[in-house]
Amino acid sequence: MIPETNRTPPEVTRFAPSPTGLLHLGHAFAAGFAAQAAAGGRFLLRLEDIDITRTKPEYEAALYEDLAWLGLEWETPVRRQSEHFADYQQALDRLATMDLLYPCFCTRKEIQEEIARAGHAPHGPDGALYPGTCRALSIPDRATRVQRGDAYALRLDVHRAKSTVTAPLLWHDIDHGTHEARPEIFGDVVLARKETPTSYHLAVVVDDALQGITLVTRGADLLEATHLHRLLQELLNLPVPRWRHHRLIVDEDGKRLAKRDDARSLRTLRAEGWTAERVWEAVG
Repeated sequence: MIPETNRTPPEVTRFAPSPTGLLHLGHAFAAGFAAQAAAGGRFLLRLEDIDITRTKPEYEAALYEDLAWLGLEWETPVRRQSEHFADYQQALDRLATMDLLYPCFCTRKEIQEEIARAGHAPHGPDGALYPGTCRALSIPDRATRVQRGDAYALRLDVHRAKSTVTAPLLWHDIDHGTHEARPEIFGDVVLARKETPTSYHLAVVVDDALQGITLVTRGADLLEATHLHRLLQELLNLPVPRWRHHRLIVDEDGKRLAKRDDARSLRTLRAEGWTAERVWEAVG
């Protein structure tokens, strides 16, 4: 018998789709990858439904049906992000207490115009970085505009945030090795808006911590996001999981599958006579 001290603890993984459309082959691969990684441990399902304008009950129902048809099983109850905005507000309050957030009153159009006037702008994984216009506003000016009712988003002052961290910020991907976090590649990201009181980046690190996720499995397109997530975990004093960023399922033209591509939705394939076994063969 293997000594207890030498046993590898079972993993806790999750599949976290957004119920804003039908699942496709890429979702099947991601869900199966996470479930397989949790073999002998716990596989959780989480609904990333913070975009309440696009989330629909019929998509949620189809999601459960498709995953069950694939033969997957998950723990219940399922965590819905829309039911836990208080958790994300608590995280925002902590960051505000650390003086790491500032209100940004810029519209998307104003940001684009500011970048155009500058003639150039640093770029990150999501495109041109926010030029920091509202970071320079005085505290009285910020307070006046908030009290006046001006719409604003809350941005993370990423350079100030990183300066509070004294030790190297490291994170480990099973397939890609150990990295030192470079959250500045995202600039001052938005962590909350009036109409959406949290962002994907904030919600995912809070959820993973609260659900005890030990291994985050997700597509390679999110690998760089881990630089920012690692910073947020440090600022919020959250446990640090390991990651494994897997390959993406693409179409005949090499493009990543999207929910708008109904021809590859699991529901359509099932109606055409596909079996679950054929799906697993197609994404294997």
